[in-house]
Amino acid sequence: MTLGTNFFNARKKQGLSQEAVAEKLGVSRQTISKWELDETLPDINQSKKLAAIYKVSLDDLIEFDPDLNDIKEVIAKTSEEKQQKIDWTTVWAEKYPILMTYQEVVHLDDYVPLINDLLKQLKKDYGYTDQDAFLVFKDILAQIWKNN
Repeated sequence: MTLGTNFFNARKKQGLSQEAVAEKLGVSRQTISKWELDETLPDINQSKKLAAIYKVSLDDLIEFDPDLNDIKEVIAKTSEEKQQKIDWTTVWAEKYPILMTYQEVVHLDDYVPLINDLLKQLKKDYGYTDQDAFLVFKDILAQIWKNN
């Protein structure tokens, strides 16, 4: 996606017209149009104001992805109570079927004690709660996956 497309998508996500954004920034509607068509670029101060108007960080505006933004919003708005009702394994298994079948072949008893020891070590070393230790462990695994 181009920067102009990001500007366009972020503006549309907020339900704003080019005229409304132009008025807030003190520029013409044509200026907004040129930014969205990648004909010109806003300066850094205008970019920061755009991010504020669109309710995103400047980094997020530069890499604006409406689908990713929607996912982030859903996660942020999902209460703990609703999260507890979701069978996450089944949900993720729709995308990754191995999650529904691995337990038939992997001997969990071989791995559970090792993982529990790692979680206990994280809690002991850093004073994490059970949930925080689990989340840190999950993130460590994600970093390993990303780097392989």
